[in-house]
Amino acid sequence: MNLELLDSAASGMEAQRAALDVAARNVAAAEAAGPNAEYARQIPEFRVLDSDDGEARVEFSGTRGDRGTNVDILTEMIAVMNAARAYDSDASIFDVGKRLAEKTIDLERL
Repeated sequence: MNLELLDSAASGMEAQRAALDVAARNVAAAEAAGPNAEYARQIPEFRVLDSDDGEARVEFSGTRGDRGTNVDILTEMIAVMNAARAYDSDASIFDVGKRLAEKTIDLERL
């Protein structure tokens, strides 16, 4: 159980790190292109992988360009804040799983 919790939290952290990277690339590309240039916003895509034991993992599968939407710095900053909050949540869950594993090991030593 503890390992599945750690794996799920870690996969969520990896996915949110990828979302942060995509948002950062969008901001950098928009800044490099200038205020009047067009740049298609990249949108992160994820997939859920089911394992044999019934546990699910989230995996970053790449990006797709949204040709109808230029990058808006405010939109990207909101995406960064959302990804950062989700990353923090997954990190908290990972920390809880780690503490549970440590307590389990301590109990087994008794």
